Amino acid sequence: MTQQNSERYALVTGASRGLGKAIAIELARRGYPTILVSRSDKVHETCEEIASRYHIPSVGFSADLTDPRSIADLAEQVNANYHVFMLVNNAGTGGSRRFVEASTQYLENILDLNTKATALLTHALLPNLLRQPHAYVLNIGSMAAHTPTGFKTVYPASKAFIQHFSLGLREELKDTSVSVSVCSPGAMATNEEVTARIERQGFFGRFTLKSVESIAQKCVRQTLRGKRHIVINPVSYALSKMVPNAIKTPILTRIVKREL
Repeated sequence: MTQQNSERYALVTGASRGLGKAIAIELARRGYPTILVSRSDKVHETCEEIASRYHIPSVGFSADLTDPRSIADLAEQVNANYHVFMLVNNAGTGGSRRFVEASTQYLENILDLNTKATALLTHALLPNLLRQPHAYVLNIGSMAAHTPTGFKTVYPASKAFIQHFSLGLREELKDTSVSVSVCSPGAMATNEEVTARIERQGFFGRFTLKSVESIAQKCVRQTLRGKRHIVINPVSYALSKMVPNAIKTPILTRIVKREL
């Protein structure tokens, strides 16, 4: 490897907005250099903003993480030039739609970004992470992982994959320098449109809604402590574990249907 310098970087995907940007800012606030990845070219503006505000190196890469070749190219460039001590697999997508009306592209985009990208990028960067004295992988899951829900269908299934993948990999790497964490955030106020859509769910949506800044702070803090499973809303999580799917699934399906 011919890394540009000896500094250790945290790589965050989906970092041009929302939770990914908030995590990048929280890492920079703590003094960690960042590598920010997004499909949008706006990621470079985020890098400039972070570097200017916190005087910390921040490097941007535009990459389509639904494309395995793009993932491989990204990993090759990162592994050749940077020491990576943290990987945050935040990039993801979802939505609420009748399954029969969903396009193939819509379904493939969720599956490729939420599952395949996380597994492939982690696999490609793991040798880099393992070379660091202490390293971390943070995978952003969802409360949806714990309940099958109509009108979302493949989204909860994709987040269940993240949950199992993360916990299995953590056990596999328990005797190494790499700690793996998975976060289960609920509803997030990422922008006005998403916030309004969630609020249309009624009391349940408003009750679970959290700011991305508060979620980012908890994610970074508990990842660095080696936390196995980061729960953002303990009350919602406890209810999701206590109530059987036979009861939860119909209720949540009716709630989500209000978004359509």
